[in-house]
Amino acid sequence: MAGIYMRITVNRRKTEVSTKLFCPVDLWDKKKERVGAGKDFNHRHINRLLEETRAKIQSIYHELRIKEQLITPQIIKNYFLGIKDEGHTLMRLLDYHYTSQKAILRPNTIRHYKVTYKYIKAFVKERLKTTDIYLRQIDYGFIVDYETFLNEYKMLESYKGLSQNSIMKHLAWLRCILNLGVRLKWMTSNPFDTYKLRYKKTERGYLSQEELLTIEQKDINIHRLEFTKDLFVFSCYTGLAYMDVQSLTMDNIHIGIDGHKWIISKRLKTDIPIRIPLLTKAEELINKYRNHPKSIYRGTVFPGIANQRLNGYLKELADICEIRKHLTFHMARHTFATTVTLSNNVPIETVSKMLGHTKIATTQIYAKVIESKISEDMNILRQKLESDKESNHLNVSV
Repeated sequence: MAGIYMRITVNRRKTEVSTKLFCPVDLWDKKKERVGAGKDFNHRHINRLLEETRAKIQSIYHELRIKEQLITPQIIKNYFLGIKDEGHTLMRLLDYHYTSQKAILRPNTIRHYKVTYKYIKAFVKERLKTTDIYLRQIDYGFIVDYETFLNEYKMLESYKGLSQNSIMKHLAWLRCILNLGVRLKWMTSNPFDTYKLRYKKTERGYLSQEELLTIEQKDINIHRLEFTKDLFVFSCYTGLAYMDVQSLTMDNIHIGIDGHKWIISKRLKTDIPIRIPLLTKAEELINKYRNHPKSIYRGTVFPGIANQRLNGYLKELADICEIRKHLTFHMARHTFATTVTLSNNVPIETVSKMLGHTKIATTQIYAKVIESKISEDMNILRQKLESDKESNHLNVSV
């Protein structure tokens, strides 16, 4: 006699459950999955119980589908055995993350997370063929499959696929969400602990001195483009990011230890203090807009403008100034680090403080030594070597 087990398979995942029924080994029909006729054995009774068990399993599956609940072989098995599973699920964690963090994180950050939520839900629906999964099911393989999905997926047909670095950012945000699950003790560990994010190194765009002067000196009669130019130039001479420029108030302007005006504030993104001495051009732009009606209404130095609209206007500005670069507002911050400060011999430690970085390594990513600076330094070295050669030359005459 042998025990009869039922194997439950959902989306290629399997589990087995005992039917608590037995039959002679030689009477089992593997092809028909039932007991064959045998002497002195009630095969009809066993087959009827097997069909009832199969029907019950199928009924549980259809019930879960109608309710749009999480379906796995283990869940069906637990329902069959009368075991109530209270395990935490991924969708519940996403909901908890949103409700607990929306009042803490910046609106921009929450928007990024919302996009990540959409990608995760699309992955679970399209690849796992379900609406939710338990957190204990998330393993290293889940992350690998999710990364593959992001490489291939387009949220809309008109959208381009995600770049390598965008994929890594979505994985990083998922890692943060799962870390919350670990802290809540909904998960025993985070599979990202053994997973390495692979960012692709990219060159940070910036303007050369000539390009910056071209924009500064360009006479523009269209008000929206003039305002766009002024905000961009202001950021080039202060290194402030878009949100920090938009939230800047006159209360952030102080007289520094040198008797000149300084911007003393905190970066909205990181809450790290920044202290930036105002250069003449930046101070002129503050004076130009501080009494603008919209500035007074907002209580800020500059009138407000949406980042997306600002970047759209910058494309027009680049065309007018004949600059063949993809101009974005964040490029002004790179220009401050590279062209305005480091290329003019401002120490990298000073630049790092003004940018609000906690590590010099972060500043080194922004700061690029441009060719003119290399040429200048090598010319100084060339002259020094030639001077040393002449001073060491021995001239003996008889």
